[in-house]
Amino acid sequence: MPRRTKREPIWKPTKEQVAAATSNRVNDVIDYGLDVLFVGINPGLYSAAVRHHFGRPGNRFWPALNMSDFVPEDEELLAFDDCRLPDFGMGITNLCPRASARADELSKDELQRGARTLTRKVKKYEPRFVAFLGITSFRTAFGIKGGEVGRQEMSIGEAVVWVLPNPSGLNAHFLLPDITELFNELKRAVDRSKVSRKK
Repeated sequence: MPRRTKREPIWKPTKEQVAAATSNRVNDVIDYGLDVLFVGINPGLYSAAVRHHFGRPGNRFWPALNMSDFVPEDEELLAFDDCRLPDFGMGITNLCPRASARADELSKDELQRGARTLTRKVKKYEPRFVAFLGITSFRTAFGIKGGEVGRQEMSIGEAVVWVLPNPSGLNAHFLLPDITELFNELKRAVDRSKVSRKK
């Protein structure tokens, strides 16, 4: 199989552009009937500066996704390719639109408002799975105690709810191979759901 080649980002923001990105928004990448809608916590300032999801080079979302079975061997997706996610049955949004330097700057109220907005999106676009990237924000947003990564007991509309680790480089609890394997667990669940629907 062809190997992916390493590609460079289209452009890198300056420190001043990153610092000034607090009012920038990163648009949803979403379509009807997706296999998976990934849900980040909120845009970091770097992502807001480039206006693409998980834009900071040290974030492990795109490397894990590329190494997983979600992306064909001959493809490589970078943050600047986020608009291509629906081509592979995926989409991405955030719980909260407000950009910040750290996710812990968000209030409980913001996260809970975000959960209500997300619920409306999921019921409108009807993805099969909704995958949250960060368990702590997921618990806060939906008022859930406990819980681990993986499939959750709750659903949103007809969508299965899944939790993956926060891919930030600051999350030392999970290494890139661990995150990749958890992406693959989700992919296997998505594939099983397609088979069961055909029966």
